[in-house]
Amino acid sequence: MNQLEQLWDYQLADVEADNARREMAQSPQRKKLLQLRDLIKEQQNFLQMIDDERAAMLDRLTVLKEVVTMSENQLQQFHDKVTSVPAQSVEDAQNYVEEMQALIDGLNESDREIRRIHQSAEERDRRHREVLLNAVKLKTEFDEQRESYNVEYRERSKKIKELQAIVDAKEKDLDPKLLAKYNHVKEHAVPPMARLVDDRCSGCNMTFPSSVLREIKAGHEVECETCGRMIIL
Repeated sequence: MNQLEQLWDYQLADVEADNARREMAQSPQRKKLLQLRDLIKEQQNFLQMIDDERAAMLDRLTVLKEVVTMSENQLQQFHDKVTSVPAQSVEDAQNYVEEMQALIDGLNESDREIRRIHQSAEERDRRHREVLLNAVKLKTEFDEQRESYNVEYRERSKKIKELQAIVDAKEKDLDPKLLAKYNHVKEHAVPPMARLVDDRCSGCNMTFPSSVLREIKAGHEVECETCGRMIIL
């Protein structure tokens, strides 16, 4: 068996090992596991967002409580002022009324905002519970799926290891330069070798001129000008 035939034999084993790795990567169980992982991460991000919103609400409530306290103090001061300095005219009375109304409006606005925040907080608490419950269910499903996939993974990994051992054994008989060329072609054409079938490249179906056919039939190294594959008789 010449080097090209040995390389072809190597390719058969190499393709089988690559297919096994590809099948494992595209396993429905693995895809399901990754999908569940992404969903759990999405739920975790959502929970973090809700926590951040609730923290911002608590900060705002702290500010509003200080505003309310300040407004109540201002009302008390206003009451003391009205008591100690009664209005002397209609204009004074009107000014007092306007000042009092402004203080009351400020308190009412703070009260409305506090109520809105409490309502929003209740809604976020409800959403947090729902998301957390869903996340727990997803985690349970993920653990079950992982358990099942681990069995498949061990079986597939064992098979891949066996196939790779065959590839490695066949590689020892190959010319390093020829193998390097094979790996280079493999970067853009898979599989990197193709048979000559009816004077055509079986990889891309390109017809070869007679001069190239003579080179191939003489056992020389020839690459398809169209797909770049290494051609073997």
